[in-house]
Amino acid sequence: MNIHKIANHLNTLADDSETGMTFDCQPISGEVDVLQITILGREELPLFVSVTDDQILCITYLWGEDEVKPECISSMQVSMLEMNIPMPLSSFSKIGDKYVVFGALSISSTFDDIEHELTVLNNNALEVIDDMSEYLL
Repeated sequence: MNIHKIANHLNTLADDSETGMTFDCQPISGEVDVLQITILGREELPLFVSVTDDQILCITYLWGEDEVKPECISSMQVSMLEMNIPMPLSSFSKIGDKYVVFGALSISSTFDDIEHELTVLNNNALEVIDDMSEYLL
């Protein structure tokens, strides 16, 4: 499994998608190749996928530190920790000054599994942004 196989599969789904979503995939070359995936109609939240020898990692960026009300950082982080377990297939993290939500799959996951994870991750990100809006500027 690699990002190019994932991109080819998702880009050709169109109306045959198991989730009803339409995907647009753009590979980004670098030290680690990354696949930027946009779910059409949800362009503001691209997903980023990388593939290692052990896993497929899917990440979406939520907001930056500078977008959080300074007096709310601690309570927001507590809320995120409390939300972590009941949020299926997704977990929170921080990369540099950006908060993210991510999910990981086995390298042997099927294309249907990957499509499902991407859709759930995107849905969870939208829900988190709505739920955490009181902490954001």
